[in-house]
Amino acid sequence: MSKAKDEILHRIQSALKEVPADEKREDVAVNREYIQKGNLSGEELVTLFVERSGEYQATVKRIKKEELKDEISKACDRHKAIKMVIPAGFKTDWLPDLLEPQFDDSGAPLSHDELDQLDGVISTCALAVAQTGTIILDAGAGQGRRVLSLLPDYHLCIVREDQIVETVPEGFAGVSDQVKKEGRPITFISGPSATSDIELNRVEGVHGPRKLDILVVGG
Repeated sequence: MSKAKDEILHRIQSALKEVPADEKREDVAVNREYIQKGNLSGEELVTLFVERSGEYQATVKRIKKEELKDEISKACDRHKAIKMVIPAGFKTDWLPDLLEPQFDDSGAPLSHDELDQLDGVISTCALAVAQTGTIILDAGAGQGRRVLSLLPDYHLCIVREDQIVETVPEGFAGVSDQVKKEGRPITFISGPSATSDIELNRVEGVHGPRKLDILVVGG
C-alpha cells in the first residue's frame, strides 16, 4: 500500500475513534433543511434552464415538437455529423434521412473503438435542472449506456420542457426510484466536457464530448 493511502486511512480511522462500534447509519439524523423544491414554473423554468446551460458553452435552442426532425437535421448538418449513435428506445421517426444511424442496444452493443470512430450521439434525457443548466441521464429508453455520453465527440440531447425541474434535489428525487429498483447509473451533464491544465488553460473533450447541442422541445 502506498504511503499516501496509508496516511488517508489513518486519518479516517482517527476521525472515527469516538463513533460507537454498533452505531448504524440510520441512527443518525441528517439535516434536510436545505431547499428541496423551487418555486418557478412554466416559462420562467424553461428560460432559466436555457440561460444556465448556455453559460456552459452548450448550444441551446427552443423548438416546437413538430420541428424536431428538421432541427435534428440542421444540428447534425452544422457539425457535419452523419454517422450518429442511436440508443435503444430512441424514436426512429425523429431521425432525418441524411443520417446513417448506428443503433446501440444490449443485444449488440457497439464497441469502444466503434463509438470512437462515429460522429456523435443523439439521446433523450431523464430530467434537466434549470438552476444549474444540467442534463440528467438515467440509462432509460432513448438515453443508452453511460459510455455513449463519454466517447463520441458530439452529443445532441433532446429535452422536453416538462422534464425541467428547478433544483438539484428535485432532480435526484426524480430519478431515485430507477436507481434503487433497477440499479441504473446516473450521469449529470453540465455543458460540453471541459477541464483546465496546470496553467489553467481550458481544454475541451478530455472527459466527454467537446460539443453539446440541446434541443428544448415544447408543445
